[in-house]
Amino acid sequence: MTLSRRQFLRGFADMIGAAAAVELGLLAWPSPAIGDEKMARMAMPQLAAPKVPLVNPVTLARFVDPLPLPALAKPVGQRSHPAYPGKPLPFYRMEMRAFKTQLHRDLPATPMWGYGGSFPGPTLMARRNEPVLIEWANALPDKHFLPIDHSIHGAERDKPEVRTVAHVHGARTTADSDGYPEAWFAPGRSLVSHYPNAQDAATLWYHDHAMGITRLNIYAGLLGAYLIEDDAEHVLNLPAGDCDLPLILCDRLIARSGELYYPVSDDPDAPWVSECNGNAILCNGKLFPFLEVEPRRYRIRLINAANTRFYELSLSGGVPFQQIASDQGLLAAPLSRAHVTLYPAERAEVVIDFSGMDGKQVQLRQQAEAIMEFRVRDRGRKDTSAVPSTLRSIERLAAASAVRDRVLTLGEQDDAGGSPMMMMLGGKHWSAPVTEDPRQNTTEIWSMVNLTGDAHPMHLHLVRFQVLERRPFDLFAWNESKTLKYTGPAIPPDPEEMGWKDTVRADPGMVTRIIARFEGEPGRYVWHCHLLEHEDNEMMRPFQLLPA
Repeated sequence: MTLSRRQFLRGFADMIGAAAAVELGLLAWPSPAIGDEKMARMAMPQLAAPKVPLVNPVTLARFVDPLPLPALAKPVGQRSHPAYPGKPLPFYRMEMRAFKTQLHRDLPATPMWGYGGSFPGPTLMARRNEPVLIEWANALPDKHFLPIDHSIHGAERDKPEVRTVAHVHGARTTADSDGYPEAWFAPGRSLVSHYPNAQDAATLWYHDHAMGITRLNIYAGLLGAYLIEDDAEHVLNLPAGDCDLPLILCDRLIARSGELYYPVSDDPDAPWVSECNGNAILCNGKLFPFLEVEPRRYRIRLINAANTRFYELSLSGGVPFQQIASDQGLLAAPLSRAHVTLYPAERAEVVIDFSGMDGKQVQLRQQAEAIMEFRVRDRGRKDTSAVPSTLRSIERLAAASAVRDRVLTLGEQDDAGGSPMMMMLGGKHWSAPVTEDPRQNTTEIWSMVNLTGDAHPMHLHLVRFQVLERRPFDLFAWNESKTLKYTGPAIPPDPEEMGWKDTVRADPGMVTRIIARFEGEPGRYVWHCHLLEHEDNEMMRPFQLLPA
């Protein structure tokens, strides 16, 4: 297999360490190109070397900070909503504001932004069919502390530097509460959103979704967990209470001053880069934390909130994970797994059984590197939890039930050296007329043809879906005549992908086929790549859900 220049550089950077690669200027990430003038450039800007020295995490002491557990959000009152006459709903206020926090004991405090003034933000707990109202309030400064690329669509100079709009990733809600990227609001303003929670129990998460600066706002800290519970899950007697914990993973580059560093190109007028891989992996906002646990089962809700990085997680000593859920809730049965791989925005719920490990340590690893440590106490409460052999029934959607099979390309526009300048879906910009218009309560297959050298985590708002298959195709035949010619048999989804999903890995050189029933309220939603640098630079498109 021939590696593209970008794949080679990425692999090289992983080998020598992201911080070293950044400091030496070895990665070539170009700026975007929107107009013909930029498209005509023969040499795109290179990644600029940081103007500040960066922290090398290898030099830091391991496992000296306790793992932070985000506070549980509490309603501040009740409010009415026209959809529920005579029924007051719990009302939450989530204020976005600037603050400082220590990411590690031996580092200076880091300026960040966060919901509720914390990173991650407070965990929102909801129950199925119990709607809530959330006021998302922008109390941030007027100036951004990360580099905005004003040449990107939606981030032009005539717009406020600081803009936010919250999206609950995986939530089934109405279009006006979904966090549409152009529905942003500036500091001093707020927006009340309505979440019906009419869906299965699942680990969701909320984050910023403002057009053209999503990558920066999430990097700054605007993210948190949103968990939905239901009775069907409760009767399974899975680990609960303080043995049920969200673990949000993301990576950052940190200056020795404590400030976040976000990589830029060497063109100050077009600082966008196509990827952002940090070398410091944070677990719930801490670098190398530890968690004291009892010798019993724990349910860990893993959330990949990284801009670009995928995680291949394992436990030391060959301790297995029992995966019980994916993006949109429980699997049909638990899976024993040595490794759990999560691409950006994907989630996995796992049960770890620490019984019999009294007084020992178990490390959570990203590939070969330990990123946090579980310290098992020498005694604990009696464990009455269970992991049943059957979790729930999942009816597979039949391909024959689809009223349409849409063929959708994932592509990019490159410079003369083969480096990406922007990413595109269906060869169209965000601002092009809507082309995906499913009808309410119908089922469609979306066949995503990946023409690039990257794996893209593709996310659809509003709906959950199932993975049908991946299949290799002839790229040359497609480029020559737009003919979809398969070159091998269909590859079925992996066992952990057999549940309900809202984000799917679309591999290079493959057609990734998903099937979804478009339930929900008519309106305008979006689908996009969840590599945030791609999403911000045209790899996002609106879709219109038409009335039945």
